[in-house]
Amino acid sequence: MLEKIRATANFIKEKTSAPINAAIILGSGLGGLVNEIEIEKAIPFAEIPNFPVSTVDGHSGKMIIGKLAGKNVIALQGRFHFYEGYPMKEVTFPVRVLKMLGVNNLFVSNASGGLNPDYKVGDIMIITDHINMFPEHPLRGKNMDELGPRFPDMSKTYDEQLRGRAKLIALQNNIQVKEGVYVGVSGPTYETPAEYKMFRLLGADAVGMSTVPEVIVARHMGMTVFGISIITDSGVPGQIVEISHEEVQAIAMKAEPNMTLILKELIRKI
Repeated sequence: MLEKIRATANFIKEKTSAPINAAIILGSGLGGLVNEIEIEKAIPFAEIPNFPVSTVDGHSGKMIIGKLAGKNVIALQGRFHFYEGYPMKEVTFPVRVLKMLGVNNLFVSNASGGLNPDYKVGDIMIITDHINMFPEHPLRGKNMDELGPRFPDMSKTYDEQLRGRAKLIALQNNIQVKEGVYVGVSGPTYETPAEYKMFRLLGADAVGMSTVPEVIVARHMGMTVFGISIITDSGVPGQIVEISHEEVQAIAMKAEPNMTLILKELIRKI
């Protein structure tokens, strides 16, 4: 695995001439941030050695290299999910490669279902913590000591300083944001009312099918992480309605400009 990570990182290094300051993983319907990037290279995942290929609508499957807010960035326009059939080591492989490229700051975004009754559809939630409900752990198996410790600490997973800056940016731009706990599940089904209730009782404010494996692997390697969710449907009793992936994308796209502004200004300050 380590040899594959190095080979992929070397392939990408040949495509860019500058050190990368930050990387961004864009979730369902959240690819609009790419329009803000001065693009140097756009590489389809299918052309990157050892990369999986996204099979989900709304994930265009490209690595974008360029400048955002004056900083050199890589944006993954699309991600890989456990429910697509990939083992966790493949789901998180791009994060390993990003670290091998020298990236220390990872920004992750997603579309999620709201569990907190104070949330409404279209809200933006800054992730303060997560609950891992995936059936496979991304660090299961022999540890790669070159990348991180066998038992990484997860007590400060989402960077407090970046969260504080994001709240200030939102305030300065009249953007309402929430803060909460994200629970990651395998999918691909949306949750039953009983499951929504269970996750809320566990302490979660939003639920989704991504992010947690990527963040665990990032923290294993000592990366600084900021996470943000757009609430695209409600799991609050009395507010649950049938939802489709197309509707999730449409709602995410409406809220995406505010999320983009927050991420852009955060990256400007790193």
